[in-house]
Amino acid sequence: MLSGDHDLPDGIGMARLAWTRLPTADGAGAEGPVPVPASPSSAGYELFAGGVESLDYEVIENYAYREEQAQRSKFWVPYYVMLKWLFSLLIGVGTGLAAIFINLAVENFSGWKYAATFAIIQHSYFVGFFVYVVFNLALVFSSVYIVTHFAPAAAGSGIPEIKGYLNGVDTHGILLFRTLVGKIFGSIGSVGGGLALGKEGPLVHTGACIASLLGQVTCGCAAGVAAAFRAPVGGVLFALEEVTSWWRSHLMWRVFFTSAVVAVVVRSAMNWCKSGKCGHFGSGGFIIWDISGGQEDYSYQELLPMAIIGVIGGLLGALFNQLTLYITKWRRTYLHKKGKRVKIFEACLISLITSTISFVLPLMRKCSPCPQLETNSGIECPRPPGTDGNFVNFYCSKDNEYNDLATIFFNSQVMFYSLAVVTFGTAVPAGQFVPGIMIGSTYGRLVGMFVVKFYKKLNVEEGTYALLGAASFLGGSMRMTVSLCVIMVEITNNLKLLPLIMLVLLISKAVGDFFNEGLYEVQAQLRGIPLLDSRPKQVMRNMSAKDACKNQKVVSLPRVSRIVDIISVLRSNKHNGFPVVDRGQNGESLVIGLILRSHLLVLLQSKVDFQNSPFPCGPGILNRHNTSDFVKPPSSKGKSIDDIHLTEDELGLYLDLAPFLNPSPYIVPEDMSLAKVYNLFRQLGLRHIFVVPRPSRVVGLITRQDLLLEENGNNVTTELQSTSGSQKPEA
Repeated sequence: MLSGDHDLPDGIGMARLAWTRLPTADGAGAEGPVPVPASPSSAGYELFAGGVESLDYEVIENYAYREEQAQRSKFWVPYYVMLKWLFSLLIGVGTGLAAIFINLAVENFSGWKYAATFAIIQHSYFVGFFVYVVFNLALVFSSVYIVTHFAPAAAGSGIPEIKGYLNGVDTHGILLFRTLVGKIFGSIGSVGGGLALGKEGPLVHTGACIASLLGQVTCGCAAGVAAAFRAPVGGVLFALEEVTSWWRSHLMWRVFFTSAVVAVVVRSAMNWCKSGKCGHFGSGGFIIWDISGGQEDYSYQELLPMAIIGVIGGLLGALFNQLTLYITKWRRTYLHKKGKRVKIFEACLISLITSTISFVLPLMRKCSPCPQLETNSGIECPRPPGTDGNFVNFYCSKDNEYNDLATIFFNSQVMFYSLAVVTFGTAVPAGQFVPGIMIGSTYGRLVGMFVVKFYKKLNVEEGTYALLGAASFLGGSMRMTVSLCVIMVEITNNLKLLPLIMLVLLISKAVGDFFNEGLYEVQAQLRGIPLLDSRPKQVMRNMSAKDACKNQKVVSLPRVSRIVDIISVLRSNKHNGFPVVDRGQNGESLVIGLILRSHLLVLLQSKVDFQNSPFPCGPGILNRHNTSDFVKPPSSKGKSIDDIHLTEDELGLYLDLAPFLNPSPYIVPEDMSLAKVYNLFRQLGLRHIFVVPRPSRVVGLITRQDLLLEENGNNVTTELQSTSGSQKPEA
C-alpha cells in the first residue's frame, strides 16, 4: 500500500504532523483491522442499553463537507439565517395550535362528562356514578391503547428524554412523527379521563417533536412551556435552565421569538373562544392564577411561616420523587414486562380508583353557602353544570350552595398526592406540573389559614400562601429555581410576590437536594439515560484520561480496508467510532482520523465507493456524496449491519476511508485529568475523544490574538500585554 504525505490531501497530511504514533498489536498488518492496546484509546464508544445512543454533535470536517462549504455562495449565510427564523415562526405557530387543540378536546370532553353526570345524579346517584366511571374509563383506555400499540415513546412526560437528547443522548423513538400524534391524542385521553396528572409536561414533548421536524428541538421545548402556562419568558428560561446542556447567545433570540409567537397564538385563540365558539372550553384549560387583586403587601412576621412552606415543599417533593422511583421500578420489573394487556389493565384500574375517590369524597363534605360576589365579576355560584371553574353544586340540598371537595375534583384535573404518585409511570402521557401545583397549594392554604388566625391584625390572603405552597412543592420535586420563579410570576400576574417565590424556591430546593436528585434526573436514571451533570465528580480530579480507558480494547481500521474486514469489525463490535491508521514513510502506524459506524454503513449500502485496488483513491470520489447522505434522522435507529447485503465478489473489494473520516477529531494527552476531559466532552457536545501518548513536538501555539480575525482574514493587530511579569493571558 502506498504511503507518504504526497498521497494524502492537506487535512490528513497535517494530521500526520500533529498526531503521535499509534502502536499496534504484535503481528498486525495494514491489510486488516488493527486491534490496538489500551493506552491510545477513544472514549465514549458505548451504545447504551434500552435503545439509548449518544449523538454526534461534532461537525465531521471530511472532504465532502469541505467541498460543500467551498461551493456555497456569499448569499448562503443570510439565507440560512432567514430559514432558521422561519422555522422558529413555524414551530411557534405549530406548538400553539397543538396546545389549543389539546385544551379544546380536554375541556369539551370534560364538559360533556360533567354535564351528563350532574344531569343524571339529579335523578339517580348510582347511575350518575356509573356514567362518570364509564366516561373516564373510555378516555383512559383510548390513551393507554394509543401508547401501547402505536407510540410507546409517548408515555410519561417526555421531559427526561428531551433533556437527555439535548445533553447528547438519543432515545430511539422520542421525536418521531408517530410519537407526536400519540402524545397529542394520548394526552387528551389521560387528562380528559380524570387521572391525577397534567398535560403541561407532555406539551413540552409535543413542542420538541414539532420542532424536531425542522431541526430546532430547543425552540420546541421553550414553546411547549410557553403554551402550557402562557409564560413565554418562563419557557425560555426553562429551556436554558432545565433541558439544555450548552447554550449559544444567538439561540436565545430564536427561542424567545418562538415563545412570543406561541403566546400570541394562544391568546388569540382564547379571545376567539370567549365568544362561545369553542363549546365548553371558554377561556379555560390554560393555567391562569390571577391574584393581582389579593394581598398587596407582607410583613416580616410572615417570613417564618413562608419559610416553613419551603421546608414542607422540599420534604414532600423529595418524598414524591422517592416514592415514584420505587413504584416505577416495581412497575417496570414485575408489571410492564408481562405485556401490553397488563399495562392497559393497570391504567384502567387506576382510572376506576381515581373516579371512585373523586366521586365519593365530596359526599363526606357538607355544602357551604355561596359567598357574596360582585355583579360584574363574571363568576357564578354555583357554576352551571359542565363548565370549568369554582363553586360546584354536588349533591347539595339548596341551589345557592357549593361543595369544596367537588370543586377540587370536578375540574379538568384530578389532584391527590397518593393518586399522583401511583399514576405517574403508567403507560399514558403524564405531566406533574399541575399535580404539583394542586398538592402544594393545599398545604400552602392550610398554613395561610393558620397565619390568618394567628396574625389577626395583618392583611393576610390565603391565596398567596396557596401560591407559595405550589411553588415550594414544584421546587422541592423538580428542583427548578429561576425558570419556575418566572413561570409562577407570569401565571399569577403579580410581580410583588417575586421575592416570596424566590424565598420558598431556594429553601425547598435546598431541602430536597439534601435527600435525592430532582424528578427528571431520577426518571432519566431509571430509564437508563446517561446524563452528564454540569460539573464532574470530585473523584475525577484524581484520575487521568488513561485511567478511564485502561480496560478498553480499541479496534482501528487501515485507510484502505477490505469490505469483508469492515463487515467483520462491525458485526463483532458495538463501537460507534473507529480510529483509522495509515503507514508513514518509515512504515510506522499513524492515526489519520476517526470514521463513524453510521458513515461506514452508508458507504457499505451505497457500494459506489468500492474499488478493486488496495491503494488510495483519487480526488474524484468526492463528488459522489453530499453531507446530507450521512445524516441520521432524529430518534430513528438508523442503519444496521443486518441491513447490508453484499455478494461474495463485493466482499473481496476495498474501500478507501480517507475521504469520509474526520481528519481532526478532538484528542487529549493520556495524563490529562479526567475532570478536564469531562468538561471538554460535555461543553463541546462530543461523542468521542481520542486519548493519545504525550506528543513529542509542538507545531504551533494558538493564542486569543490568533482567533480575532477580521472579515478579510487578517489578524487584529492589537497586542495583548502581559500582566504582573507573568506569561501572557492568551498563552
